Amino acid sequence: MNNTLATGTFGHETLEIIAFRLHDQEFCVKTTTIREIRGWAPSTPIPHSPADVLGVMNLRGTVIPIIDLAHKLGMKSTVANERSAIVVAEVHNMVIGLVVDRVSDILTVQGNQVQPVPEITTSFDKSYAEGIIANETGMICFLNLARMFKEREMDDIAA
Repeated sequence: MNNTLATGTFGHETLEIIAFRLHDQEFCVKTTTIREIRGWAPSTPIPHSPADVLGVMNLRGTVIPIIDLAHKLGMKSTVANERSAIVVAEVHNMVIGLVVDRVSDILTVQGNQVQPVPEITTSFDKSYAEGIIANETGMICFLNLARMFKEREMDDIAA
């Protein structure tokens, strides 16, 4: 087991995170990866795109891919509605939009509050998660967008 995880993934670092909901689960990412949060707007489908790519949208003159984050995480696809949001993030120098059910909060947490993801099975891939944050309202899964979207995969999305 990685020793840095045993004492908290981020040690004594202070982290600014944005929390959002997908179905009944809470997730978060570092605010430094986020460009903006937009209200839901339909995207334009792209033929033969990966299953988690809903399409593309025009963001102030730049066409960006819109990702069904729930599908990417192995969950049932999100059915977008007026409460849904698009979290615009930059991953590997590419701007993408992540569809979430709703943005919950912007929080400041101490790095030592991020606990390691427990080993579930040997086939379980926990690389998408930095860890788990337990707070008074429940648990938040801390996502690592750079590991979720590998550079090669980002080239495929852009193609």
